[in-house]
Amino acid sequence: MISFADITIIQIGLWLLSVIIPILVFYVIYLILTKAFNYLGFSNFESDIIVLISFLFSFPIILFGFNLSNITLFSYNEWKIAISTTGAIIPILISCYLIIKRKLSIKTVIIGIFIVSIISFLVTTPEPTRGIVARFPYWLLPAFTASLCAILLLKKDFKKGASLSYIISTFGILIGADFLHIPQLLQNPPTTLGTRATIGGAVIFDLIFITGILAVILYGIIMFRYRSK
Repeated sequence: MISFADITIIQIGLWLLSVIIPILVFYVIYLILTKAFNYLGFSNFESDIIVLISFLFSFPIILFGFNLSNITLFSYNEWKIAISTTGAIIPILISCYLIIKRKLSIKTVIIGIFIVSIISFLVTTPEPTRGIVARFPYWLLPAFTASLCAILLLKKDFKKGASLSYIISTFGILIGADFLHIPQLLQNPPTTLGTRATIGGAVIFDLIFITGILAVILYGIIMFRYRSK
């Protein structure tokens, strides 16, 4: 027979698990993100700041009635088109910074973005109730494509190649998935779930944000194996 003490211990154990598991998940995500930014050439401190700001802007930050985390760009019919600070603006700013910092050839960047944009367009579809979506495992293809493009275009320079994979995956998803599909999405009437279509709306789990990180990690793994031979 289970005693009252046993039930209490079980309840305490379940409560501890409900606290510990989210902390562990958060810590693993933190390690993955900071490692990716280290590959891009950012210091540990800079990586921590980027990750902290990304997490911070994942939540609504209202200043003088203006939502800094989710910025409305324009309205079309009954739709409001917005852009997420974490899911899109931060990756765009980082990409622009890396283009300048690494002195990357604009021609090389455009070629990579063009290829990834095509793949991103093909693997994503607009759904009025969910936005622009891609199903597993197809959403992995833009990251793989970006990594391979970076290896073929800049395999002799690790930091430049890692930066290129991040840049072309970020802009490739932004253009191929969002910009090219938004017109189709806006042809549908707004759903009962809302009238706002947000670019990068899933914040750190959005395709724009996560594909850039995944592309860098994949590039790092492939180049590590290549250089260790």
